[in-house]
Amino acid sequence: MTFREMLVEDLDQVMDIEEALFSVPWTREGFLTYLMKKDTMFFVVEEKDQILGYCSMMTVLDEGDILNVAVKKDRQKEGIGQFLVDSVLRIAGMQGIKLIHLEVREGNGTARRLYERLGFKEDGLRKNYYENPVENAVLMTKAM
Repeated sequence: MTFREMLVEDLDQVMDIEEALFSVPWTREGFLTYLMKKDTMFFVVEEKDQILGYCSMMTVLDEGDILNVAVKKDRQKEGIGQFLVDSVLRIAGMQGIKLIHLEVREGNGTARRLYERLGFKEDGLRKNYYENPVENAVLMTKAM
């Protein structure tokens, strides 16, 4: 497996994963917009030219906000998500990021447990934040 920065050429595979996993997926234009920003980092994990997952983080001053994390459905539960997020956290730390935020569906216990293992603490709730189905967002933060 290779961890690297995401390229525009990766978008077809990333969009396939995004659309397969999320009821309200990001659009191609949304990905492109964030890919072009200087304050946003996008990374992928690939194996034999196949994208297995991706993760992004936007930074403002010394804080980061994880925007999305996704792993191909047939490759979940292999530690790829943890590897992705942990790698992004290490890069953020090297860049002087002191605090990282994220939000996750309240019902996504697998992701919540992963983030807790990586040192995130639940610190808030956004009622009815997600659509299809309507669900609360759990806010989580990690001090670096």
